[in-house]
Amino acid sequence: MHRPLPQRITTPPPSWVPVAAVIAANVFLATGPLFVRLADTGPVAAAFWRIALAAPVLLTVAAALGEWPVRAARGLWGVIALAGLAFAADLGSWHIGIRGTTLANSTLFGNSATLIYPIYGFIVARAWPTRTQGGALALAALGGGLLLGRSAELSPQNVVGDLFCLLAGVLYAAYFILMARVRSTMAPMSALGLSTAASVLPLLALALLLGERVMPGDWTPLILLTVCSQLIGQGLMIYAIGHLTPLVVGLALLIQPVVSAAIGWVWFDERLGLPDIAGAVLIAAALVLVRKPDTKALAPDPADPRSVA
Repeated sequence: MHRPLPQRITTPPPSWVPVAAVIAANVFLATGPLFVRLADTGPVAAAFWRIALAAPVLLTVAAALGEWPVRAARGLWGVIALAGLAFAADLGSWHIGIRGTTLANSTLFGNSATLIYPIYGFIVARAWPTRTQGGALALAALGGGLLLGRSAELSPQNVVGDLFCLLAGVLYAAYFILMARVRSTMAPMSALGLSTAASVLPLLALALLLGERVMPGDWTPLILLTVCSQLIGQGLMIYAIGHLTPLVVGLALLIQPVVSAAIGWVWFDERLGLPDIAGAVLIAAALVLVRKPDTKALAPDPADPRSVA
């Protein structure tokens, strides 16, 4: 008779660890727009270096975890390439927008993929959103209108910056959709590493096409952008969404615009008016509502690690 193999018992982390992780993740992610502003390269070139420096680290971590990303990608290279293009377009658009609007607005509109992605779920399921989800989308539209109106009062350039950040949200939602296919058969770190690597060349090509300065004179902002946003911020977020409910993740997302607004105020004297605050509150409420668990909801949740890398 064979003895049963002893089972390895894994102890779940203390309840405060995932909460601390998601808070720290959002703080680190909120510093990204600052380093994009401080970089002495063009905005798309900054996105290129952000990805080019991070991709080898992510792939190395995936290999260290025993995931073997290249082997796992068989039959998925086309989808991964498209995801890389979507991610490159997302980051390029967002970085251009960051240079043209306030840090707070860039963060709020950059997170609009959270609201756009469920719309795709409704279309696929051929179902109307629930009242909660419909209310969230309405609040987001109203809040976005207030922020755009406020930007128009400040400068037409700010409106252009807002629109680039909003475009980034749409492109990031496209990235979510493509990565849902990849994540159905591939481990998260492998999927993230390969899609990140696939966006390197498109970002470099776009930066050169736009005639941007690519080689930095000062590497510090780009290294901090890579480490804080792409490695620590994204890494902690991937860990946290595997241990927390979507609602908690949604609430924690509200940290990003607050931190970005504080940085913009201290560093660039970007003061918020009443319409800015009202618009931000409406979008914040929408971000929370769209993540509220609903047994009748048919749209996939972008905070679900099973569907998003």
